[in-house]
Amino acid sequence: MEIKHLRSFVTLAEELHFGRAAHRLSIVQPALSMQIKVLEEELGVRLFERNRHSVMLTEVGAIFLPEARATLQQAAHASDVAKASGRGEIGRVRFGFVSSVLPELLPTLIRTLHARFPRIELELKDMPGPDQASALHNGQLDFGLMRLPAVIAGIHTRVVLQEAFVLALPSDHPLAACTSIPATALTNVPVFILARRYAPGFYDELMQALRNQGVQLQIGSELGEFTTMLALVSAGLGIGLLPANAGRALPANVVSRPLELDNYKASTGLAWVDLNSAVKQTVFNLINDML
Repeated sequence: MEIKHLRSFVTLAEELHFGRAAHRLSIVQPALSMQIKVLEEELGVRLFERNRHSVMLTEVGAIFLPEARATLQQAAHASDVAKASGRGEIGRVRFGFVSSVLPELLPTLIRTLHARFPRIELELKDMPGPDQASALHNGQLDFGLMRLPAVIAGIHTRVVLQEAFVLALPSDHPLAACTSIPATALTNVPVFILARRYAPGFYDELMQALRNQGVQLQIGSELGEFTTMLALVSAGLGIGLLPANAGRALPANVVSRPLELDNYKASTGLAWVDLNSAVKQTVFNLINDML
């Protein structure tokens, strides 16, 4: 059963006139008659009663009509999906991300993507950079949003976000009275920081930026999550050093103050292995347009 035969049947059923139906289909009348004949022979039924003056659906034809329409609609949908997929307008894209993209970059990406390509689905996973790198290599992620620098074989990166550093302080801490805090104020003060194993390049560059200010940071504890860090600060157990966006949602009894690091900023980057599908290329281009 061919789609063109179903289309001819539906058109003739709507027109009940071979001439008008053939005109709509942009074929000659004998060709339409042949297509209807082939369809009836294949089904082993009569779909139309016709004579020199009229064309009418048989009872079988009337029952078959909604099924034929549904088949044509599904075929059109399948064709649309295939073409949209080929254009990169439909599909699923898997993203890993770190906390700094949550306040602004990630919501903006989601809104923009939904507005322009509503049939692209994002699958989001909160993951540290090394885990993102492994998932990119083994095909479990399409893109990562990870802390930079991240020099990893086979993975491309580009900066998508830069942010200053802040200190998270208990609200009654003496440094909370400052509008900004010089790095030298951290000398001999235990500080919570993100553990190196979660972002080695980020950690090393931050330590170097502090040394450039004459500060050898005294680490109170290395933690895996900034949310954990902020909870400890809220409990009055210390102060935390973190990127500004990661500290935008502060718990009770916590304030943040800018840390003066001679304009040094943390970088977050888009990471990927390849752009081997149309939908990946679409998302990559969209992110480039956003920057």
